[in-house]
Amino acid sequence: MNKTQSFFRDKAVLITGASSGIGEELARQLGQAGAKLTLAARRKERLEELAQRITAAGKARPLVVKCDVTQDEDLQSAVSETVRQWGKLDVVIANAGFGVVGPLKKLSVEDYGRQFETNVFGVLRTIYAALPEIEKNKGNIVIIGSVSGWTSSPGASPYTMSKFAVRALANSITPELGLSGVKVTLISPGFVASEIRRVDNQGELHEDAKEPIPAWLVVRTDKAVGEILRAVAKGKQEAIITGHGKALVFLARFMPWVLRLAGRRMAAGRGGYRTEPKSA
Repeated sequence: MNKTQSFFRDKAVLITGASSGIGEELARQLGQAGAKLTLAARRKERLEELAQRITAAGKARPLVVKCDVTQDEDLQSAVSETVRQWGKLDVVIANAGFGVVGPLKKLSVEDYGRQFETNVFGVLRTIYAALPEIEKNKGNIVIIGSVSGWTSSPGASPYTMSKFAVRALANSITPELGLSGVKVTLISPGFVASEIRRVDNQGELHEDAKEPIPAWLVVRTDKAVGEILRAVAKGKQEAIITGHGKALVFLARFMPWVLRLAGRRMAAGRGGYRTEPKSA
């Protein structure tokens, strides 16, 4: 067992958005490490299937809870059930999220509100619900942000705004919560294999939608999650995941004019905007 697995062994971990993508792989790898898992998401049937796979691998069966992070009572219930099942909560991973995309003129204030309700206020609700238990154990809060929290792109203003907000939140609360022994880790991935780019602006999955990002840019989920868990185990304040993600953050910090030029070209060119997924 490596150091990362040892860190998570026997820890009670609550994961939101655990039904697919990064959340699903986090559950799989944490299950292998011997963590006591609570899997939370809206699609409970997919969580049950995931729990069965983890159990079939000889690990403790995760607790499954249906949870919508836009609902305070769902998150409070998820935390209560976790403590009832495992006797504690050591780590909470605020992973649930999706992307609202499109040019400004085709969006509404309601679109922006729906984006923030899940990606920003959903993270806040998760933290508020879990914090009393996390503080008891001087545990860990993990926030899944994005490289989009460092650099904006045309046609994705709601999503990038939400991720800038999440990064600001993490940077503000890290020293605050550190006073009570709680570690906060912000995870900022680039393009990782998941369903997020096949989910429309209403949060609905289009199973047959094509992946809009070139395959060579998309990092395997298991590889990305391995990096995420190592960063949490080491107590890092932020981890940029994927090589291209690190490159974009470097440009945002030291050569922002390059990204501004690229943004103008994207906006001017045909197909420059990300669009909602459509079934094939």
